[in-house]
Amino acid sequence: MPMQYEYTAIPEAEVTRASNPIFQHLLDTYASETSKVISVWRQFNADDMNFKPAERSSSVLDIMKHQLLSERRFFAEFMGLPGEPEAAALLPREPTPAAFCRRNEELCRPRLDRLAGRDETWWLEVVPFFDVQRQRIWVFWRRVLHTTHHRTQLSVFLRLMGRPVPSSYGPTADVTWTGADPTRSVEAAQRK
Repeated sequence: MPMQYEYTAIPEAEVTRASNPIFQHLLDTYASETSKVISVWRQFNADDMNFKPAERSSSVLDIMKHQLLSERRFFAEFMGLPGEPEAAALLPREPTPAAFCRRNEELCRPRLDRLAGRDETWWLEVVPFFDVQRQRIWVFWRRVLHTTHHRTQLSVFLRLMGRPVPSSYGPTADVTWTGADPTRSVEAAQRK
């Protein structure tokens, strides 16, 4: 039984097809991760934007801003993907979860189109990344991991606030489905 998500911002059928099928997983993953981020963001309301679990923590608003701003930096500066909007145009006018969700999707969809036509030479080219040199494909996966990190932060915030945590890669304490088979035992882990 496939995983069931309450909400999907970018359904699989709407993900642009890569000109080289070997890179389709990059587009599929980026769209899926964007949908997962938006699913978490949708659990917050406007009154939650200044919430942070500790004084030294970032707030919900800080993390949402960082997601949009840093993602643009990864694609524009580090990967050199043309067509990125100016940084000043990234953030939504209203600092609400709904506005951030819409903006995240609006920024992701055209990136899928611009990434779809890239060939092996482009993906494997070594580019500057902060103070090191890395292949673009490495930078892309670092972006995905960075996004996952911040989505997880906000999932913890939701748990601390007593809110439901949506499914990302499998069931949560709040979401499960028939046929879900979490690995919580040695017996399950040793299946072949």
